Amino acid sequence: MKLIISADNQTFKKAVQLKQKKYRDEQNRYLIEGPNLVHEAYRSNIDIEMILQSEDYCGGDAFLDIPTVTIRKGLFHKLSDTESPQGILAIVKKRIYTEEEFFTQQAASSNLIVLDRLQDPGNIGTILRTADAAGFHGAILLKGTADIYSSKIVRAAAGSLFRLPVLTAETPEQVIELLKKYEKKIICTAPNCKKNYYDVDMCEDAALIIGNEGNGVCDEFLIKSEYLVKIPMEGPIESLNAAMSAGILMYESVRQRHQSKYPNRGKS
Repeated sequence: MKLIISADNQTFKKAVQLKQKKYRDEQNRYLIEGPNLVHEAYRSNIDIEMILQSEDYCGGDAFLDIPTVTIRKGLFHKLSDTESPQGILAIVKKRIYTEEEFFTQQAASSNLIVLDRLQDPGNIGTILRTADAAGFHGAILLKGTADIYSSKIVRAAAGSLFRLPVLTAETPEQVIELLKKYEKKIICTAPNCKKNYYDVDMCEDAALIIGNEGNGVCDEFLIKSEYLVKIPMEGPIESLNAAMSAGILMYESVRQRHQSKYPNRGKS
């Protein structure tokens, strides 16, 4: 197995570049780190271009037909974005979806989550992971949302990027046009509206808009939405964390979907 001992090595340089968004965008590739994510990518048939292992890695993994290189421990630490590197990284190709591919993907439900300029990596990764768990059709990311292929979001998503289709859009108007074209109900969170989230049908074909952590949903979505909904809260609390709000709404849609399939369940 090839051993990389110099920072001037071209393979090492290529991997280091992927720590920056501009190179991830140019090459449509990104880094994943840790045995759990690498194994998850392999099981999910993600296009893994190369495996990079620290010279002290003892995982004993066997990834058939995938080029693997060993890197000196000090160099590996320069690639890693964690305080305690686990000794294995991979370069993987992004799954890029066209509009048609995105909207024809099969999923447990036809619902979508839309991220309106969210910035916090933990929020974004958690929302994508929850959408995957809730069987959502996919996620649409409005320009201004943080790069989902950054190391923090990739870790927070915990493998859901390998399964959940993602589409990017330049403007709110473009998102609205797409949602109307594919007959999705646009549902926005708005804390000062009158309707509670559980009073709205979000069983199928719903697009749930989650707004920026500081500024909320943009005016274009608020104006064009079929429904504005709030999560009722007691006391002086004004709002919930974006990921928490998204999770509540997504699992309300799961509850409604299950109730529509099994209307007599739980009744005596």
